[in-house]
Amino acid sequence: MKFTLTPISITTLLLAAGCSSTVASISPAKYDRMSCVELNSELGDIATDISRTAIARGRVANTSVPTWLLGGERVKTAVANRETAKIERLQRQQQAIGAARKQRCASAQ
Repeated sequence: MKFTLTPISITTLLLAAGCSSTVASISPAKYDRMSCVELNSELGDIATDISRTAIARGRVANTSVPTWLLGGERVKTAVANRETAKIERLQRQQQAIGAARKQRCASAQ
């Protein structure tokens, strides 16, 4: 399934990509203070965010950019790269939470 970009949708993508990079990561020290229930919830939230971001990245990657739109492919690549970086950051958070959970919660082992 191919999507076409209009100038409005490109502007929206740029704004969304800029906003996605403002999400602050949580310090691993914070995980030490969380209960097992909170760690499980946070792990689920991050898994959902990874899936949502991967879907958005796929949509961007499958978007058909008109040839008359100068720089459109470059914008598409930049947005996809930002989404990839966000996924990698979320995966690092997921690993930190998993390590804290494994250490603290008996049912996680």
